Amino acid sequence: MPEEALPPDEGVPALPDPAPDLDAEADPVDAADDPDAAESAATKVPLEEIRRYVGLFNAIRQGYVDPVEDRKLMNAAIRGLLFDLDPHSAYLEKRAAEAFDEGTTGAYDGIGVEVLQLPDGKVRVIAPIDGTPAAKAGIRSGDTIVAVDGKPLTPADAEGHGPLRGPPGTRAVLTVLREGEAKPLEITVHRETIRVASVRGRMLEPGYGYVRISQFQVETADDFASTVERLQGEAGGRLKGLVIDVRSNPGGLLTSAVRVADDLLEKGRIVSTRGRNPVNDTEFSATPGDLIDGAPVVVIIDAGSASASEVLAGALHDNGRARIVGSRSFGKGSVQTVMPLGNGDAVKLTTARYYTPSGRSIQARGIDPDLVLKPDTSEPEVASTTPGYTEATLPGHLRGEEEEEGTTAGDVLDGDGPIDAALAELKKPTPGVAPAPTPAPVGE
Repeated sequence: MPEEALPPDEGVPALPDPAPDLDAEADPVDAADDPDAAESAATKVPLEEIRRYVGLFNAIRQGYVDPVEDRKLMNAAIRGLLFDLDPHSAYLEKRAAEAFDEGTTGAYDGIGVEVLQLPDGKVRVIAPIDGTPAAKAGIRSGDTIVAVDGKPLTPADAEGHGPLRGPPGTRAVLTVLREGEAKPLEITVHRETIRVASVRGRMLEPGYGYVRISQFQVETADDFASTVERLQGEAGGRLKGLVIDVRSNPGGLLTSAVRVADDLLEKGRIVSTRGRNPVNDTEFSATPGDLIDGAPVVVIIDAGSASASEVLAGALHDNGRARIVGSRSFGKGSVQTVMPLGNGDAVKLTTARYYTPSGRSIQARGIDPDLVLKPDTSEPEVASTTPGYTEATLPGHLRGEEEEEGTTAGDVLDGDGPIDAALAELKKPTPGVAPAPTPAPVGE
């Protein structure tokens, strides 16, 4: 996802007609006189509220100190309809809608950071994308960008691509607030064409593979399968275990996360979604076939792991396919449906909640690891990586079914320490399961 797109996220089921008929001439229906009154009322726009809106619209047009374009007023009103619903519902004007779509392909011009748009125009960093200018410059999960090139960010900057975007080679000086820092930081980032490879893999040691998934894009599932196949070959035909790292993975396409889970599951539910409208109730289940033939799996998560990455972790854990290490994840358990409009704009509307295979809601709770890890505070670069916020702390968030009062955020876990811990966990014998045989070296 590009910088100005709200996190995550998802490829989701279709909505019913988003624009019910407006019957301005219909008389109000009293429920006492008509048994279908409740259903009828739900499909009609309340005329008194429309009159109140039109009155205010005209008052601003006629009385505001400077002339205001009708389109600007209408756009502000539309954004206002969505603003107080939850942090992830938003109106995307054409350029912003295009930018949102770009995030699923992984190519755009900018600094390479996933953010949440705040009401005052500032942006909160969910995660810098691996290998991008933002990551190289030291931008961290939990940072708040308050100005670009000395110009404070305002709500107007959320429209279109925003000031974090720009031609490759241009420079952006970011003013950043960071927890634990007494003064704002000035961080210089040079924009590039961001082509994000969402999957990377390597051997940790003979027989044990490691796959890093930085976000879930259109090609992620295919890239995951090919990476695992390559690692299998390097291991002599069969892996003894696999570490999947989704630290600071802010999500992406739900369908990609589902396919990755399916690649490691023989059977079982992967995820279900439930909303107020039955059309948004879906269930994804695994199909036979496990890429690594039952070899143990460990998934690493942290406070920056959100949405689709939580779906993957929850699916593998609840099906007994993987152990989870790290810290409690972000807790974004809601589904957004993107509804294109005729003029190129789009509406991103929260329509359902995610449920793990065991029936638990991720929303405002997140995934709890089996083994809790803490940052290595002996290293200065990771000493202040707790983001201090979760989905549960975002203003106007959907109430979670398992939300806890006073729940604190997990930690952002940088460095190789969590990988070492995951590998050690991977080597622990599983009760009732014989250890995988050591593969013969290639060529023998």
